[in-house]
Amino acid sequence: MLVLQPTGVTAQDSIQVLGAPGVESAPTVDPAPAAPAPQPPCGTQPLTIARMAWPSAALLAEVHSRLLTAFYQCNVMVQEGDLAATGSSMGSTGQPAVAPELWTARIADIWNAAMQGQKVRQAGLAYADPVFEGWFVPDYVVAQWPEVATMEGLRANAGIFGEGGGRGRMISCPLDWGCALINRNLLRAFGLEQSFDVVEPANRFEMDTLIAEAVGRKQPILFYYWQPNAILAQFSFRQVTLPAYDREAFLCMGRAVCPLPAPTGFAPDPVVIALAEWVYLDAPQVAAYFGRTRMPFSEMNLMLQQLGQAGETVESVADRFVAERGEIWRPWVGLPAVEAPAQ
Repeated sequence: MLVLQPTGVTAQDSIQVLGAPGVESAPTVDPAPAAPAPQPPCGTQPLTIARMAWPSAALLAEVHSRLLTAFYQCNVMVQEGDLAATGSSMGSTGQPAVAPELWTARIADIWNAAMQGQKVRQAGLAYADPVFEGWFVPDYVVAQWPEVATMEGLRANAGIFGEGGGRGRMISCPLDWGCALINRNLLRAFGLEQSFDVVEPANRFEMDTLIAEAVGRKQPILFYYWQPNAILAQFSFRQVTLPAYDREAFLCMGRAVCPLPAPTGFAPDPVVIALAEWVYLDAPQVAAYFGRTRMPFSEMNLMLQQLGQAGETVESVADRFVAERGEIWRPWVGLPAVEAPAQ
């Protein structure tokens, strides 16, 4: 890991020279005042980063901690946090300075109050894609029927997902999750309710097991999932291209009675990088850094998969990302994506 050392300007002391006896001393001339030392790129106080309890947010906190220390000479302090308490604290005290994965829709009242109090700003989006939910099919299905990665192709080839000419399976989410109702209404909107039986597992563990079993048997399968998530890196899947998000149509998807469901994609979820207002004033280079740091889903999915391996920790996975994935993070710190070869 490259660590850049800060540079400073040292002022020389004024030196007076006495003339020979009986000769009037030459007037002394004070040297030009030394230029003030440049402001540290990370400002003048420790930079606190909220490390939330869920794995993706913890990984982002540790990755940013390493890069800010190496390239901006930051005195970084990573501290435990949770969604509501972190949002409230940032809005009232400006601490922590950074929340790298803040789901603002989950704490809308707290976030709106913090924004109105002008103690916090949205620096950018945490991820490169704002839509976190989708429908997926395995790569081995797409390899044989490429068109099923589109909604038109999925509708035209729905029969391949059934066994012996029967109906296929659409693995949805647990019945008490909001996505279960949305998925049923989306099947109706796309004209697929007669082609697929909806399987609603009891919990997240059963959901993952059903998907893994189908993949293990190389069965054609359509399923709902969200990103970032380790299972999407553990196996090879292709996301089905859905229509653009239509707000009015999607509102109907969440209703138990949606008389005329219309095609739509999933709603975007605002997951932002929140910065305390003082960072923009005291450390503008750091604020600019966070304006560039959108993590691709594929990279976070891979890190989450690595985190599930024996002996791995959040810290070790963050270290590996910084060591091996420079093409992702180098543009964040203002460097070319590919390092120039040594001369």
